Amino acid sequence: MAQDGDSVVAVTLHTVARKAGVSTATVSRVFEGRAPASDSARAKVIAAARELGYSPRNRSQVAAAPRYGAHALVLSDLAGSYDSELIVGYESAAAELGQSVTLVVARRRYDSSEALHALAKRVDGMVIGANTVPDSVVHALSRGLPVVLLARPDVAGCDSVRAENLGNATLLTSHLFQHGRSHLVFVGDPDISPDVSERYSGFRKAHVVAQMPLRRPPLRVPLVELAGVQVAEDILRRRVKVDGLVCGNDDLALAIMKRLQDNGLHLPDDLVLVGWDDVSAARYISPGLTTVRQPVRELGRLAATRLHDRIFGGQPVRRALVLPTQIVLRSSCGCTALSPSPGS
Repeated sequence: MAQDGDSVVAVTLHTVARKAGVSTATVSRVFEGRAPASDSARAKVIAAARELGYSPRNRSQVAAAPRYGAHALVLSDLAGSYDSELIVGYESAAAELGQSVTLVVARRRYDSSEALHALAKRVDGMVIGANTVPDSVVHALSRGLPVVLLARPDVAGCDSVRAENLGNATLLTSHLFQHGRSHLVFVGDPDISPDVSERYSGFRKAHVVAQMPLRRPPLRVPLVELAGVQVAEDILRRRVKVDGLVCGNDDLALAIMKRLQDNGLHLPDDLVLVGWDDVSAARYISPGLTTVRQPVRELGRLAATRLHDRIFGGQPVRRALVLPTQIVLRSSCGCTALSPSPGS
């Protein structure tokens, strides 16, 4: 750990690599001794590690541990742009580190415990995402191998990596109030994942801060295009009274926008709409989609490098590693393009 004022900053292989000006793979090779590294690179890595206070735990214990050269990545689904970006980021980092990846889709199954315990015997560590398995299973797995949690609440003894949600969800909702909207609806099921739950908490917090009534509970739909189409149909049939939508992700928002426009509604005049993720389509449609950009690929890379660090002796980080997100204002919320983000 490195100290930054009163805060504790986690020092990982990735941190050492940035300090030394080399790749994470080079840092890994220096500490593992599994492949040659140049004298110059080795000197830079050792100097950076010494300055940062980074050191693997007992090297003999690490060397004696079973080595499969494989990570397990446990996700709840393989649908949408978020999952694909996350996997690309994870697998690219794992490849740089010389590790293969076994991908597991759990879909929140409570019967996955036996399968994951069997898999744990064939991998060196496991990244467990969102609402895939209960905490009791996470506890049991972490007793036998390094575990990193991805976009889910902390569990003692495990590292945790996630992106920021609450603060920017609050700011984004407040921004719609500033555009004169008063009847906002959150679209997405907060029980789907901790990320969506935090976004809904931010939506609610903005109502409290603005002293605005919370008009209705969230529209509890999955974060997929088909659900967005159905939400749009309900709005067109006036089953949902609304002048603004805060969507759990961009896939929902884009599907809603397209169906409403195809049926004669004008956005943002008739209704404002925002999403989350900043997928590539968000900047090319008209009006451009106001959304929150989160570094999904970097989140995948961070999970992979943190797990690799743990496998080779790094101790658990006491607090979650949280990547910042960024509000991107376009025209779907009523702004002109290239407006500054709230709070910037």
